[in-house]
This record gives sequence, structure tokens and C-alpha cells, in this order.
Amino acid sequence: MTRRTPHAQPTLSQLRALLAVADAGGFSEAAADLGVSQSSLSEAVGKLEDLVGRPLLRRGPSGTHPTPAGERVLLHARSAVQAATDAVLAAQDDGALSGRLRVASYRSAATHLLPAALAAFRDLHPGVSVSLIDSESESCGGGTRAVLSGHSDAAVVVEDESTELHLTPLAQDEYLFVAPASRGTHGVTLSELSTQALYLPPERDSCHLRVLRYLASQGVSTAGVFPITQDSVTLGLVSHGLGVTVMPRLALLPLPPGLVALPLPQPLMRPLALGVLPHRAGLPIIRAFTATLVASLRSRAITRPELPAQPLSGPLLH
Repeated sequence: MTRRTPHAQPTLSQLRALLAVADAGGFSEAAADLGVSQSSLSEAVGKLEDLVGRPLLRRGPSGTHPTPAGERVLLHARSAVQAATDAVLAAQDDGALSGRLRVASYRSAATHLLPAALAAFRDLHPGVSVSLIDSESESCGGGTRAVLSGHSDAAVVVEDESTELHLTPLAQDEYLFVAPASRGTHGVTLSELSTQALYLPPERDSCHLRVLRYLASQGVSTAGVFPITQDSVTLGLVSHGLGVTVMPRLALLPLPPGLVALPLPQPLMRPLALGVLPHRAGLPIIRAFTATLVASLRSRAITRPELPAQPLSGPLLH
């Protein structure tokens, strides 16, 4: 490493190069993503490393990864690059938007809440390129993390679990008791939640924790809780009479044959909201998308305080 020059500042192109390589996991991958030469990326990252006086990336058998110093630099690099982009976005007016918007979401919300809003937003603002990110993927690590890390501009999140973001309430997604259809549709009792196998998502999943807190508040034993990774596996087990489950309504649409979904003895909700960084909430592009999403949900009667609340037997979104 060469000796760094006092008071020298990194350029945005150097910071963008570092971000691109770190996100892609390699110089060749980043070069392909950006449509530039690998040598130009190497030169930019090299100059940045000379500037800070230490390595920021390390090549290994599994790819190129940030060093501890690189991890620290990346946090500020994302903020700096985002701020430069936001300076341009802030100058736009609501009627002539352009740029890129990345939205992270749970799969259930992406399936049932977002498509109509995304179509309406495209019609209103054809100059904006919108990409949808699966917030449940391992690389994303959740909607809140995706927004805080700069990997997405907005995310559908659970309102009371995302206190660091600016939140616009969207809908209350009700948790339902799911059992074999042979059970019938009479009211659910607390004993049904404790006397048979109860399948829930893995322990790290927020739905698992929310349901466990609910059971504890109702005095229901959790000894019979079994974590299952895939919703489809859970519903298959339940349909064959091997146990029951509790899932958000949106995750159950459309309900597979052989099952019935009913309200819990005491309501349990998943409050969904659109989360963005507080200082970016006023950007025209984000403000316009938020307004379009809220209007879309309102026009389809998917508004607070809750989604349609009746026994689930088919599509409920009109």
C-alpha cells in the first residue's frame, strides 16, 4: 500500500466500484453487472485502498469479501452514493419522475398487495424502473435490514418490528387457525392449540415469535410446537390430520383444498407498513410510490383496521 495523502477524499466512482465488487462477490461479476472492464474496477478500488492505507477487499476461494475495514467503509460508501443519487431525485417534481426504485417485500404481500400498485405506478410514472426484492431471502435478511443497508429503497415490513424506519401503515394481516376441513367451521378453542402438534415457521422467523407470544398471553403450552421451514410442507401435514398451524391470512391465499382457516379465540394481527429511511421519505419518487400503494389498497378495500375477516375458503381480495 502507498502512503495515503492527508485530507484526500474518495471519489464517487471509487465508492461505487467498492460497492459493486462487494455486492457481486467478485471483480469479474461486478464488471459484468456494470458493463465495464474488470481493470477499471480494480484500478478504482486500488486507488481507494491507497487512499485509506489498508486493504478493503480480500479474495478467497468463495469469492471476494470485505475486510473488517472494508465493512466499515461500505456503510459510509452506501450512504455517500445514495446521497448523491438522492440529490438528483430531490429536484424532480411529482409529475415527471425517473430513476430506479427497489421494493423489498414478504412473498405473501408481494403476491397479494403489491402487483396492482406496481402496475398503477408504472402507468403513472413510466420513467421509473421498479424492481421487487424478496425480503425473506437469505441475502436480503429481512425488509428492515434491506432498507437500512441501502439494498432497497422501501420495504413492506411488520410495523411494530421496524422502529428505525419511517412507516406508512398499510393493513392488518390477521393470523388464522388452520386445520383439516373435516374439523368444520365452529369456533376455535384454546385447547385446540395445545392438545395437538402445532406447526410454525423456524424460531428465527418473526411469525414464530409473534405466535409464541400470543400463546403465552393466552396461557397455552408451547410444548407441542414444531418448526417447519416451508409453508407448503406445513399445510400438507395439516391437511392429512397430522396437526394444525397458525398463519397470516395473506400467506394462506389461496387456501389449498382440504383445509379450513378460522379466526383465533382472541384476534392476533400482523400490522403491515411500508418502511423507508426517515430522511428519504420526502423524496418525490418514494412519496409517489407510497401514495400509489395506499390508494391501490384503499380502492380494493384492503385497508386498516384489518383485511376481510371471515372464515377463509377462497380468494378474498376484490
